[in-house]
Amino acid sequence: MATSWSLALPPSPVSSAGKSGDRYIPSRAGATWDLRFHSQREAPRPKQTSRGSGAADGKGGLLYSALLKNELLGAGIENVQELEADERSVRPSAPSRKNLFTYSPSTTHWSPDTASEVSPYALLPVSERSQNLLTSSRPVTRNIARRPFKTIEAPVLREDFYLNLLDWSRLNVITVGLGTRACLWSATTCQMTRLCDLSGDGDWVTSVGWSERGKFVAIGTQKGAVQIWDVAAEKRVSVLEGHKGRVGVLAWNADQISSGSRDRWVLQRDVRAKPQQSRRWLRGHKKEVCGLKWSPDRQLLASGGSDNMLLLWNPASLKPIQQYAKHEAAVKAIAWSPHQRGLLASGGGTADRCVRFWDTLTRQPLQSVNTGSQVCNLAWSRHSNELVSTHGYSENQIVVWRYPSLTQVAKLTGHSYRVLYLAVSPDGQVIVTGAGDQILRFWKVFPKSQSRASGSVLNLFDQIR
Repeated sequence: MATSWSLALPPSPVSSAGKSGDRYIPSRAGATWDLRFHSQREAPRPKQTSRGSGAADGKGGLLYSALLKNELLGAGIENVQELEADERSVRPSAPSRKNLFTYSPSTTHWSPDTASEVSPYALLPVSERSQNLLTSSRPVTRNIARRPFKTIEAPVLREDFYLNLLDWSRLNVITVGLGTRACLWSATTCQMTRLCDLSGDGDWVTSVGWSERGKFVAIGTQKGAVQIWDVAAEKRVSVLEGHKGRVGVLAWNADQISSGSRDRWVLQRDVRAKPQQSRRWLRGHKKEVCGLKWSPDRQLLASGGSDNMLLLWNPASLKPIQQYAKHEAAVKAIAWSPHQRGLLASGGGTADRCVRFWDTLTRQPLQSVNTGSQVCNLAWSRHSNELVSTHGYSENQIVVWRYPSLTQVAKLTGHSYRVLYLAVSPDGQVIVTGAGDQILRFWKVFPKSQSRASGSVLNLFDQIR
């Protein structure tokens, strides 16, 4: 009898396990390959864009791709923007590009900032162009809110261009002069308290200024006095007489207080000594002094006045050592750069409307930009090479500038009157502005610190306390 074979597979290995035969053919009908190898039910991967998280995406990946082009293909790219331009020019015509690199000749640009300094990548085995690429500045994109994140009513806040009624202490407390009163607002507890009231003396608050450690606050008055208050003890420590006009501006230098007045004098005194013993009179302005700022190294004092002059003083002289007369209006806005030694910025009033930059080491003017409005205040960022300016007539705006390109990072509006007062938070990220609309507005305009300096154990000076 002939034996017949069937081509049909048994239903399962178990059903044919007990039968005899010359070979065993397993059944794969019940195999679950999709669960074992994820070959059928795998979720589709999201499509990567040019700003995705792939190896060649984002700023880091773009820099890495440009570095490989320089070393392998000799592309000579010194700026990441060149590679971005190349990719934009190639992407529309070749959306399904398969090549690992895309190269097109481009014009390279030498950065003068890196030529005068030793590159931190000088010891790497890469070309000079690749070192320039690694040290080139890439644009930092960040969103600056166009509206303030907090507002506080400030009744009786005077609208006077020559006064300075707002300051922010190192201990995160804001002082504001409101008519005859000086008030404190804690940014930590959001509580407002009254420090003093000069109505009993028939006087007004014309300027305020915190000491560097945040323990004392100086209050300039309409009658020409400077009162020193201990905030923690809530008591007046001393009253410094001497000016014959209102004190519109104050500036601390350690335990020394400098005051500028309508009587055209700048008066320096040490709060630890008797006023008659430590008094220094500085005469150089022909009209009211409305701007005072000490340099970061505490060696120079810059003063501005309604005589359109910008003067520089040192602790060893009673006469100005430098004079700048380029402004055509009152100079109230003054700011020293914390990033470049000797770099000073100043702003002029309505007839001038310019922000000017000076190299006080060489005594030469550097750059200037016409803002189109009265410049009321200037302040540098501590963590980036940027500065903010507040303005009056006619736009009442707040502008964030990038230096040295002087391009506008952001333009903020909200005040209906001149933005006469400005203060920066202790962390350097937030500014508070005040205007004649009697409202304080808080804006987050500057970036936070990108890195923390870690002291080396080999530096003996870091171990001294």
